[in-house]
Amino acid sequence: MQDISWYPGHMTKTKRMIATQMGIIDVVIELLDARVPFSSRNPDIDTLAKDKKRVLVLNKADLADEKITALWEEYFREKGFFALPINAKDNNKKAGANRLTAALKKIMRPKIEAQRKRGRINAPIRAMIVGIPNVGKSTFINQLVGGSGAITADRPGVTRGRQWLKVGGEFDLMDTPGVLWPKFDDKMVGLRLACTGAIRDEIFDKITLVTHFMQILISINPGILEKRYKISTASFVPENINDMLKLLEEIGNARGFKMKGGVIDLERTAITILDEFRGGKLGRISLELPEEKEQTP
Repeated sequence: MQDISWYPGHMTKTKRMIATQMGIIDVVIELLDARVPFSSRNPDIDTLAKDKKRVLVLNKADLADEKITALWEEYFREKGFFALPINAKDNNKKAGANRLTAALKKIMRPKIEAQRKRGRINAPIRAMIVGIPNVGKSTFINQLVGGSGAITADRPGVTRGRQWLKVGGEFDLMDTPGVLWPKFDDKMVGLRLACTGAIRDEIFDKITLVTHFMQILISINPGILEKRYKISTASFVPENINDMLKLLEEIGNARGFKMKGGVIDLERTAITILDEFRGGKLGRISLELPEEKEQTP
């Protein structure tokens, strides 16, 4: 698998902005993708927010395996973080917002009580929300503020500058643009982020990406592809990339994605598989486990 990297110039500017504003922030809310909680954590945030209270929000939990999300929740709590699985698109619009507000109050209780003793009864908590592109941050912020407080779009890199938003009378929230880090030391991190849509689709070859994605799916559960596309994976060796190309062709054939002369449209097939994964049509899938991270040097 080729190295995947996407680091537009505005991300360098965003990193500097986060660093300069950190001094006035009480707590940092880091939004993660529940399907890839480790891969969607920006390691730069650990450095920038090392002295701040932290809340990790595992968004898109409705698309992830519920049991694996529970393992991640426990894993992060053992590391000393508050971890909250949520679905920013939940019909109960305030569910995630209420849970986050309760967590912030708990975390900041010592400071709130200290301010109260000094006569500052309603001093707001200052929170900064950070996250990689396309993790659902703007949708979650809209839920928090109860309207269209942030711009949303189904593509990474929409929010361009910092925004201050008032969340009820509870806290002031600084939004920041989605930001990645310059280099993925682990190629699998780049692969997983590309699969979830955190990196612009235009920068990589979709057929190559999906052949590697299918390797992951088969290692998790061969039935995922078999159930959705009515095919058998038994005769295909996941480690053999040529076999994965043949499997992609078989899925395209099953879907009737044929071009002139009966040639299977592999590009269309690959795009379909990616879209159906991202939209939850392949089922609730998590692409990494906590124990895998414990084995990482």
